[in-house]
Amino acid sequence: MRFDIMTLFPDFVDHVLGESIIGRAQKSGAITVCSHNIRDYSKDKHRRVDDTPYGGGKGMLMMAPPIYDCYQAILAGYPAAEKRHVVYMSPRGRVLNQEKARELAQYDHLVILCGHYEGVDARIIEEIVDEEISIGDFVLTGGELPACILVDAVARLVEGVLADPECYEKESFSGGLLEYPQYTRPVEFLGKTVPEVLLSGHHANIDKWREEQSLAVTRKLRPELLEKQQE
Repeated sequence: MRFDIMTLFPDFVDHVLGESIIGRAQKSGAITVCSHNIRDYSKDKHRRVDDTPYGGGKGMLMMAPPIYDCYQAILAGYPAAEKRHVVYMSPRGRVLNQEKARELAQYDHLVILCGHYEGVDARIIEEIVDEEISIGDFVLTGGELPACILVDAVARLVEGVLADPECYEKESFSGGLLEYPQYTRPVEFLGKTVPEVLLSGHHANIDKWREEQSLAVTRKLRPELLEKQQE
């Protein structure tokens, strides 16, 4: 799977996504992540990519032409994708969840646009964007952090990124519930011991305990998830 990220801060994106599991997945060839500096497509001698919004108001708005030219360069460099989807990271978009991550993981090619300042000219959204996605009901200074989160959430569902599908099939939200508590060595820490059932080696009992704990944790921390399942 390929991710192309249009941004004003490619070094930031490369640094974040070049680490840990996502970084190793790129080195192994399981995924490809490319960041593109929108400023490189500005025709202004100062590489300007923003201007004041028509109608007044504070802040600056990213102009459509540099973004469009950046997008066209991406298409020219990777024309073979059968299933391509363009996402704009925006606080007004649908909030990212595990279901949406699974949906996006079915594409061959995700192109992600990171806004900045007061956002982007609406015409570029109309022209190239398939979907707006948010990571929550709050506003950040730019779309780079949300884009990195989106790539991480989607990429880990791609074959070859994690060691085994079980790594994500039984974690929080995958089955509609939160993940059960987990423990490792030492057996005792600050007077607290690992539940006896996890030391028993009885897999049926362990599975039952984990199911019960997932239900209990969800009921305590995110009861609305249970209500959603009952709808």
